[in-house]
Amino acid sequence: MHSDMILIIGVTASGKGRLAFELAEICDAEIISIDSMKVYRRMDIGTAKPPRQARQRIRYHMIDVAEPSDSFSVAAFLDGARHAMDQIRTRKKRTVAVGGTALYIKSLLYGLFEGPGTDEQVRADLEARAQTEGLEQLHRELQQVDPRAAERISPNDARRIVRALEVHRIAGKPISSLQEQWAAADTMNDWTMIGLRRERPEENKRINARVKKMIEAGLVDEVKSLLAEERPLSKQARCAIGYAEIIEHLAGRTTLQEAVELIKKNTRRLAKNQRTWFKTFKNVHWLDITTGEPANEILDRALKLTTSRR
Repeated sequence: MHSDMILIIGVTASGKGRLAFELAEICDAEIISIDSMKVYRRMDIGTAKPPRQARQRIRYHMIDVAEPSDSFSVAAFLDGARHAMDQIRTRKKRTVAVGGTALYIKSLLYGLFEGPGTDEQVRADLEARAQTEGLEQLHRELQQVDPRAAERISPNDARRIVRALEVHRIAGKPISSLQEQWAAADTMNDWTMIGLRRERPEENKRINARVKKMIEAGLVDEVKSLLAEERPLSKQARCAIGYAEIIEHLAGRTTLQEAVELIKKNTRRLAKNQRTWFKTFKNVHWLDITTGEPANEILDRALKLTTSRR
């Protein structure tokens, strides 16, 4: 028998959101989103938030909980997610957590990573270098001192590149070696973990289709509206894939077509990083999905893993 807590993981555009919704309807569950960008209000199209109709039928948590001008941390996510889980239990519902932000998933399963504190001088120096030398140079430096972390961190992710280099300078050790406390931990056995996997060409096809749909749905206008707000976008929000590229386009530095191709490229890179992270997760029931497999068959396969123990 399995627990009342179901966790669905997979790379971006893998279909995990649809599966989560369908499972939640059948299992009388509420959904916790594990996504570092869906937390932001009014960032809807580029983050592929569930449609409003779905959110009227199923209660979702950790969506629209922060302003785009705010920074949002792993600790803030974990606090919110744990509070949501407590609420769901009081309503005697099951929990379906779904997402692809690996760092948030790790925190939910194993708790917060207790790395060294921050050093404002070191961080300021690294951030200044990112401005003058470019992120690519800092990412190359990270590849030299911590190749495992560099493999997981996107060359466009300024915050995590700076943090990894900061930790190395403060602790004298790679952040990846410190994070082995996660790898050594056993997955919290409260969760039934389901992973969705597709062949790489199929994943890329789905990513391209999603980007096309986002543009047609009005992503450019959404970004324009966000940039027009009184409070500027936080660094975190500005770096979100889909938003960063459109911001560059609106600034006149790229054409729309170039921005669209960059979104596709950076989303494929994100999927590659997610696959690398997910290899470190234990006790995942991976569903290998064939091209054209009907959604109802995927749901049936998942349901066999989620028998209630009540």
